[in-house]
Amino acid sequence: MERVRVYLLDDHELVRRGLESLFETEDGLEVVGSSGTAAEAMREIPRARPDVALLDVRLQDGSGIEVCRELHSSVPGLRALMLTSYDDDEALFSAIMAGAAGYLLKVISGSDVVDAVRRVAAGQSLIDPALTARVLERLRAGPAQAPALAVLSAQEHKVLTLIAEGLTNRQIGAQMFLSEKTVKNYVSNILTKLDLESRTQAAVLATRLLGAPEHGPA
Repeated sequence: MERVRVYLLDDHELVRRGLESLFETEDGLEVVGSSGTAAEAMREIPRARPDVALLDVRLQDGSGIEVCRELHSSVPGLRALMLTSYDDDEALFSAIMAGAAGYLLKVISGSDVVDAVRRVAAGQSLIDPALTARVLERLRAGPAQAPALAVLSAQEHKVLTLIAEGLTNRQIGAQMFLSEKTVKNYVSNILTKLDLESRTQAAVLATRLLGAPEHGPA
């Protein structure tokens, strides 16, 4: 039987060790690497070439969802399973958009984790079809936009809304499952597209056009 190569990303060492011990007892599963940060996983996963990557959604330096999104095209055949402690619709939506094959809560039993890894390695999806339908409907509907903001992408529109709510880049990244650097790039794009000079101007404009609650600059 061909072995399933597994990579683990979780910022809790005990979780990683527990999963490694679990998989070591299973025939046909092999852990080919593990890391505690998104940056390390981005470097190691392309080299390790796992069949399945278990990715923690919330990390100290970013998100497993962003790791999934970045590696989806660069590591052909990689199947990503998201692990999280939170049953969060926004995270579910982001995971599907990033190309994840499944989404698991950490309260799941060890045997169910093993079963999930085997199933996605075999090409199955663990994403609920009803949830996929909700995502497609959300994509078709698109975000409500003021005409002046039509030049922004959906992600940029979301970032602008959160700027108007007074969130910092780090807080926006945590909410949207993006790295702080990625959020900074989005903010720069927003300022360029809207011909603005500062984050404060962007917040004021968004407050006026979107009716978002106004806060001081982050």
